[in-house]
Amino acid sequence: MASIFTKIINGEIPSYKIVENDHYIAILDAFPLVEGHVLVIPKMEVDKIFDLDKETYLGLMDFSYEIAQAIEKAIPCLRVGVAVVGLEVPHVHVHLVPLNSMQDINFSNPKLQLSAEKMTEIVDNIKSYL
Repeated sequence: MASIFTKIINGEIPSYKIVENDHYIAILDAFPLVEGHVLVIPKMEVDKIFDLDKETYLGLMDFSYEIAQAIEKAIPCLRVGVAVVGLEVPHVHVHLVPLNSMQDINFSNPKLQLSAEKMTEIVDNIKSYL
């Protein structure tokens, strides 16, 4: 059965897409910890990050690097944090989280509920730096 991310990649579920290429996609997290929380996902559906072949893994990190650079310019923050957890969805994904404190990347925090207009504004802002 296809993961929720595969369904997003295939256009079966809407998302706030920032950018994609043939191998990777970057979207806003639908349940963000903070404004600007982005998920970077390989289009190849693999459960665990270290089960990716080395080329795909390195490509994912390179793609994540470009997105993180744009986030840091677009979202007021001290730095962009990186997390790979992988327990909630069985499809590799990298969390890029704008950080102003350690609490910003605490996954047990309540998730933000942002309006569609706010999500679109964040996407457009990040895109403007790519």
